Amino acid sequence: MSINFSRRFFLRSSSAALASTSLGYDLALTRALTSLQSSGLGTPHSGSSDEEMTVYSRKYLTLESPMAALTTWITPTERFFVRNNLIMPASVDVEKWELRITGEVRKPITLSFRDLSALPKASIINTIECAGNGRAFYHPRLAGVQWRKGAVGNARFAGPRIRDLLRLAELRPSAHHVAFSGLDTAPLGSERFIRSIPLEKALDENSLVSTHMNDAPLTMPHGYPARALVPGWIGSASIKWLQEITLLSREYSGVYMDPGYRMPAAETQNQSVKSTLPLTSLRLKSIISHPGEDTVINLGDNPTFAIRGGAWAGEKSISSVKVSVDGGATWRDAVLNSQHARYAWRLWEYIWTPRAKGNYQLMCRAADVDGNRQPLQPMWNPGGYLWNGVDRVNVNVLR
Repeated sequence: MSINFSRRFFLRSSSAALASTSLGYDLALTRALTSLQSSGLGTPHSGSSDEEMTVYSRKYLTLESPMAALTTWITPTERFFVRNNLIMPASVDVEKWELRITGEVRKPITLSFRDLSALPKASIINTIECAGNGRAFYHPRLAGVQWRKGAVGNARFAGPRIRDLLRLAELRPSAHHVAFSGLDTAPLGSERFIRSIPLEKALDENSLVSTHMNDAPLTMPHGYPARALVPGWIGSASIKWLQEITLLSREYSGVYMDPGYRMPAAETQNQSVKSTLPLTSLRLKSIISHPGEDTVINLGDNPTFAIRGGAWAGEKSISSVKVSVDGGATWRDAVLNSQHARYAWRLWEYIWTPRAKGNYQLMCRAADVDGNRQPLQPMWNPGGYLWNGVDRVNVNVLR
């Protein structure tokens, strides 16, 4: 099932983000904030076809980006995938919003948005990918959102560093993990969506409490007014609508840490394996964003065709992408786009000259700076997480 979600939906659902994050906080902005918050999310309606998002859930808003959204280095916010495990807040009054820092600290603190905005800012370009992206390609079929390739995007995030907030609360020596919780609502009888990360990752200079995305305030679907931003890691580590940061002596204990979002400690097809580890960094991966599956390519007077895509590796850097146009029999180097950043994907392009008409299988395979190569097929796991098998697209060439 798919439905068009327009740019207007994302802009309205930001709940007056433009007004809320201006540091002036004058009366006009406050009135604008109140007015826009009262408008709520609005009703999704048809937009242009190139803004179409695949909808998996509207109650737990879950939207997959079209491949057309994955052809620019920075993914437009309104076409950036959305994954909500629980129910997104209808609105947030930023004048009343507070962020608490509690747990294994000497000075528990509560910050207003005004306090948060007064802290020094950092900016990072980061590729976020849902841990379940590509689940539809696993066999046998697994439960969960049947993501294909579009639960990923690359954006510029900005906000204060998490470590600066933690310093204000003065950590105790017993603090070893950092748990994040948000304002999303759990159905009756369900747990809140809370996950933790090791303290070392939280103290990294690139880990943020982000208030901005793509040089604009966060929209509601992307965590307004503030979200955790844990670069290079699976999307669920970057909790949205942030409300509390809790310092813990050990990894948080909850269903979204165990059994959720975990992988077997050793890669094996044995479903009885009990030893698991929490998901952290994204895996080495590349996709073909253009052309799409079963595209008919009519070359006409142009003998060449551009194959394009993206590649990423979580906390590592991409060194190369190779492309095959004959189902893996031979491989050639693609050209990497010059735009790059530590945690961001690399776009690539391969100019192909088909020798004859017919059916072709296009493939791409990435390598990172440590010499690792993307696997032809990843090991199956019971959660259907971190699919990073070689992407395959079938096309028909006409002359």
